[in-house]
Amino acid sequence: MRGMKGNGTTVKIKTAGEMDAYSIVVHSHLKWDWVWQRPQQFISRFSRKHRVLFVETPDFQDDLANTRLDLREVNDFPKINVLQTILPAGRRSDTAWIDKERRRVVRSVLNGPLGQSFSSIVQWFYDPMAVTAFAGQLDEELIIYDCMDELSLFRGAPPELIRRERELLAVADVVFAGGPKIWQAKRDLNANCFCYGCGVDAQHFARASQPELQAPHDITGLPRPVFGYIGVVDERIDYELLAHLANSTKGSVVMVGPSTKVDPASFPRRENLHWLGGRDYSELPRYAKGFDVCLMPFAMNEATRFINPTKALEYMATGRPIVSTPVEDVVTQFSDVIMIAKNVPAFTNACERAAAHPESRRIERGLALARRNSWESIVACLEQHIEEALRSRRALNMSAA
Repeated sequence: MRGMKGNGTTVKIKTAGEMDAYSIVVHSHLKWDWVWQRPQQFISRFSRKHRVLFVETPDFQDDLANTRLDLREVNDFPKINVLQTILPAGRRSDTAWIDKERRRVVRSVLNGPLGQSFSSIVQWFYDPMAVTAFAGQLDEELIIYDCMDELSLFRGAPPELIRRERELLAVADVVFAGGPKIWQAKRDLNANCFCYGCGVDAQHFARASQPELQAPHDITGLPRPVFGYIGVVDERIDYELLAHLANSTKGSVVMVGPSTKVDPASFPRRENLHWLGGRDYSELPRYAKGFDVCLMPFAMNEATRFINPTKALEYMATGRPIVSTPVEDVVTQFSDVIMIAKNVPAFTNACERAAAHPESRRIERGLALARRNSWESIVACLEQHIEEALRSRRALNMSAA
């Protein structure tokens, strides 16, 4: 995959060379143990070469007088440590204190035994709210912003987020945008902005096509066809569409994924509509194995204006037909693979057609696209951009000295 630079030209990535040593401090709005997606995919691969401190956005707890922290090593990724900070709920509205306390906690960790293995720090932001606390505060060499979503449009986003993201875009040395539309929105605010959509572990999801793999017991035996979704269940889902699909089919609709920011009591309930909750990443190919059609049932609202769903390539790697609502980045990139339905009745009809007559040409194109867009290939490109920025920064520092 090639990156698009801020002026719209294509940047040809150099062949991989020896990466200069650096450590990474990540500031993430997503928890490490949440759904395994872009931050975990990228950072786990960077940790093969670099020490990582993954700093989660703070939690708040009632009846807590003093800040509590939990620092742990990640199983299977020994170079990654996750820092969770729990703050007193009574200070939730004290933004200045929160910034100061977040900075104090991270500094205390880096001044301790763990910090002895950290040098030449690169700060990597997913969470724009962290910029005031940390940008320029850890003696970092670079600031990276991986802009995976337009977080200001998500339900519950703090009003301060828009201003802080502009601050982050102003100070970032390199910006990675998670899709074409969000790249177009950010490139004018940072000239060193590159578009890299999500990748896929094609080998992992291709297990869904292996004859020996068995579908999980909780979907085995459901009336077919099975229309399935894998991902977070939140305000981006079109619940009216799901109810219509369930009402219109003799088959089953299966939703696999944790819910957040929505009340499960408000979900439409039908005998053939199954809300299974979250499942481990390792189990996802088994669920896809039991699907006849993979769903991307996104609502067309503010929260989906800029999304570039990770699941598109993951679904392609399973070899299943895919039906989506007309999310702009999906239409722009994948309309020759994914069936696009512009309204609720069209979505239901497309699902039934895909189940009855899967289009082999679409499936083959999807499999090929998944094979070309591995997480490893994208991370190699990101490493090159970071290396170039480090060399420029170090050359500038030497000339200034």
